[in-house]
Amino acid sequence: MSISKTYNPKEAESKWYSYWLENKFFKSVPDEREPYTIVIPPPNVTGVLHMGHMLNNTIQDVLIRRARMKGKNACWVPGTDHASIATEAKVVAMLKEKGINKKDLTRVEFLKYAYEWKEKYGGIILEQLKKLGASCDWDRTAFTMDPTLSEAVIDTFIHLHKKGLIYRGIRMVNWDPKGLTAVSDEEVIRKEVNQKLYYIKYKLADGDGFVTIATTRPETIMADAAVCVNPSDERYLHLHGKKVQIPLIHKEITIIPDEYVEADFGTGCLKVTPAHDLNDYELGVKHHLEVIDILNDDGTLNEKAQILVGEDRFIARKKIAVLLEEEGALDKIEEYKSQVGFSERTDAVIEPKLSLQWFCKMGEMAVPALEYVNNGDIKLIPEKFINTYRHWMENVKDWCISRQLWWGQQIPAFYAPNGDVEVAKTAAAALSAFKARDAKYADLKLEDLQQDEDVVDTWFSSWLWPISVFDPSVCGHPENKGNADFQYYYPTNDLVTAPEILFFWVARMIMAGHEFTGEIPFRNVYLTGIVRDKIGRKMSKSLGNSPDPLDLIDKYSADGVRVGMLLSSPAGNDIMFDEASCEQGRNFGNKVWNAFRLVKGWEVDNSLACQNEQSIAWFEARFNEALKEIESNFYQYLLNEALIDSYKLFWDDFCAWYLEMVKPAYQQPIDAVTYKATVDFFERILKLLHPFMPFLTEELWHDEVFGARDAENCCIVAQMESSQTFDTNILKDIEVVKQIVSEIRNVRNTKQISPKETLTLSLKKGSEIDYNNYKNIIFKLANISEFNEVSDKITGAASFLAGRDEFYIPLEGNIDVEAEKEKIVKEIAYLKGFLKAVNAKLSNERFVQNAKPEIVANEKNKQADADAKIKILEETLMGL
Repeated sequence: MSISKTYNPKEAESKWYSYWLENKFFKSVPDEREPYTIVIPPPNVTGVLHMGHMLNNTIQDVLIRRARMKGKNACWVPGTDHASIATEAKVVAMLKEKGINKKDLTRVEFLKYAYEWKEKYGGIILEQLKKLGASCDWDRTAFTMDPTLSEAVIDTFIHLHKKGLIYRGIRMVNWDPKGLTAVSDEEVIRKEVNQKLYYIKYKLADGDGFVTIATTRPETIMADAAVCVNPSDERYLHLHGKKVQIPLIHKEITIIPDEYVEADFGTGCLKVTPAHDLNDYELGVKHHLEVIDILNDDGTLNEKAQILVGEDRFIARKKIAVLLEEEGALDKIEEYKSQVGFSERTDAVIEPKLSLQWFCKMGEMAVPALEYVNNGDIKLIPEKFINTYRHWMENVKDWCISRQLWWGQQIPAFYAPNGDVEVAKTAAAALSAFKARDAKYADLKLEDLQQDEDVVDTWFSSWLWPISVFDPSVCGHPENKGNADFQYYYPTNDLVTAPEILFFWVARMIMAGHEFTGEIPFRNVYLTGIVRDKIGRKMSKSLGNSPDPLDLIDKYSADGVRVGMLLSSPAGNDIMFDEASCEQGRNFGNKVWNAFRLVKGWEVDNSLACQNEQSIAWFEARFNEALKEIESNFYQYLLNEALIDSYKLFWDDFCAWYLEMVKPAYQQPIDAVTYKATVDFFERILKLLHPFMPFLTEELWHDEVFGARDAENCCIVAQMESSQTFDTNILKDIEVVKQIVSEIRNVRNTKQISPKETLTLSLKKGSEIDYNNYKNIIFKLANISEFNEVSDKITGAASFLAGRDEFYIPLEGNIDVEAEKEKIVKEIAYLKGFLKAVNAKLSNERFVQNAKPEIVANEKNKQADADAKIKILEETLMGL
């Protein structure tokens, strides 16, 4: 059967992915094999494939495919996260297009629309991952709001509340005025923005003087509770305890001293607004100041502001500046740059806000989670992230887990008419708890109870992910040892994720794992870098510098994009993505295809004797040497290095050298032994490349060259061999042989001798290499007709060193002697100049004493090499 001239990736990708699915190669059930488990970082149900997903999921697929080929029971669990804020925003926008306002709907009605949206759009990204070749066990696809996973969240809430780790209280939170919900610190993106600094004069209540404060937020002055100065600031000593009037509303507030204020910053006076700044809130608590919240949830001013009621906070800022100027209270305005927090999901400017919320205490749970990493039970790859992790965990804050949304798991808290609360799984259970608590609840009815309107933070469900995807009933029930799946697959092996969620997902999963299983949830955390464009900018839709991954796959093939991404992605370092790397990946695939076509096109003659024993022995050794390097790189999670080693093994060693050594002359047959060895090498290389290039390798794997294969005999489940001991001597010898061939080719190029013209090669031996073993290779690759050994140097010949041996190529009749002499003189002059620089460096005692030993050794090697070359060239010149 012939093979097409060019590879058709689209056809192969569609064919083999369907085949793998039909034959259930991705499916995993517990058996006697060693499990290897990865749970996917669940992409948002709102998401579509972007370059970060491409990198993350390619890495996971490489790991899972390699484990499968190593004979392990590989299980990669896919799924999606309900992404409460992002999804609710999408649904609200969709309803708005239909002329429906969320406020006009009941919770039940809204959730019906939300689930319809999820069913229509929620699985897009998972379908896109299939285009990449992701070999997930799709039968295990989970969703963080699946009924059983939601029940796990509720059970977890109740368990932690009973332990006293979840509580309700009024605290300063990050408020998203667009999403109308609290968000965690980790969901706030800090950006440097250009602002204005307003210098405002607060008139002294008992005189004509005033103090000046500087603020970027003049719209909050109506909520001021005090003005604060440093107690040692001599400018204001006489004003301690005095009162000033807030401009525009003329309310009197007191000047208080506190060391929190830096005397040399700004004017040395600080407006204290406890309801609208975290630090001001703490000052307010310390000094028992009034808390006045003048903002509505949507960022507009409320009645407590007294002026500009109903105006948006930013419009109010501009209008207040005008009013202050009209009153004579505005001293000046300066341009000012500062960090401002933005909501990760809605991009609205975050508003610090005092709010009644549910919180989870993290200090107790952080202790074992930190120990696991410190002790090495969980490895962070690369290790540079351990310090970041340690800093976070040692300074952990309580987690605000309530969100003012409808899309998510509703908090299992039920309120009696008097405001008392019971945390319970159902209203009926809450009613029973109320009645058992106090006789005053004897007449309380089910319909009297009101469930908390809030839902829990999305991360409060996804921190259970490694547990809940196998057995949700373990969550909230540490006494439950789990079902067969859980006992077999948990803890998982590797987690591949981004550093920016190291704390608020990875660390929390470790906490939940310890809380409910007493174990770690995974053994290794591989932290990818950020995908940036080739000039270093983070890829984003707004910059227009992020290509559509599906377009890249369409253009360069899935294998080409996978290889392109991995070639430039060392763990933990940012990836400077260039589309040229995908082109390189595609070209590599074409190289594999064309090399296979070459081998497949050979005609075998069983009567021919094998002349390639040394070439076959060399590549066998080289294959095992490379395999050892690749295994070491996988062990260290240096996936890009493993790919580069595989790439070089095929392109350089197999194609550029081995195939050239053994391929028959044009239209001539090959012997059976060489052909069988070459086909065997190709098959082993396909297995090596399969985790990186699954489609191309599977396509070639089934070619008739490899013999008949049944339906189960696929590359995806072929046994990946382990490196064996290899002959290091033949590797060293062939390196010298390759050098000889390269030097002869160089002589041909520099002397302008045709490759078709045979040459004589003479050897003055200085090593123990038996060149009789390698004559076939040298004769064939360098077109040598005669190879002899001499005891003395040959004059008038081109010469070169290979290892410790000297070689000569008589050039009589082949060169212009005068031109050659001139060329050698120039080369000697260059080498002497180079040697002079090296000698100067080595004679510098400071350099020799301070440089690393390997650097000094390298310079000495350069010195010896230059000396030897000069000597040979001078002898050659004398001969000419």
